[in-house]
Amino acid sequence: MNTIAALAGRILLSLLFIISGMGKLFDVSGTQVALAGVGLTPDLALPVGLFELIGGLALMFGVATRIFAVLLAGFTLLTILFFHHNLLDHTQVVEALKNLAIAGGLLALFAHRQVAWSYDGLRNRRDRESAARDAEMRAARAEGRAEALSEMPVVETPATRVETITDVDGHPTGTVAVARRKWWQV
Repeated sequence: MNTIAALAGRILLSLLFIISGMGKLFDVSGTQVALAGVGLTPDLALPVGLFELIGGLALMFGVATRIFAVLLAGFTLLTILFFHHNLLDHTQVVEALKNLAIAGGLLALFAHRQVAWSYDGLRNRRDRESAARDAEMRAARAEGRAEALSEMPVVETPATRVETITDVDGHPTGTVAVARRKWWQV
């Protein structure tokens, strides 16, 4: 039930930004007038609309959920600062509190990121399955190497070898034990 509630909450939060972003993109001139009215440059109308639309879609489908949740929470708090800062007007206070609650919901989404039914969840599950498969392959290879080593015959090689010393004419004059050189001795 928690995953269904988390999915519903994520979709409802995302719809708010998708619809708002589409409204800004369909009425760019109205958005420019609103931005100019609070002292912001009207050139921000298109980027703000695109940001809201893309951020809302990312939340809806669960793509980079935590990043977009924090970015949209910051955006919503900036909206309070620029548009709803008149605390003497009751309507502005209600709008500021609504935006504050939305930012709180986005930060809760960041903190608890229920990733069920999202791209992030699919990617995490795929990464876990891939890591488990890789671990199984490494274990199987190690078992194969251990089994191959246990089946190899053990060959004792002497630590020294005996060489026959000859004189100038090639006649043997005696024997001497020569220690085998190690691989690091040249």
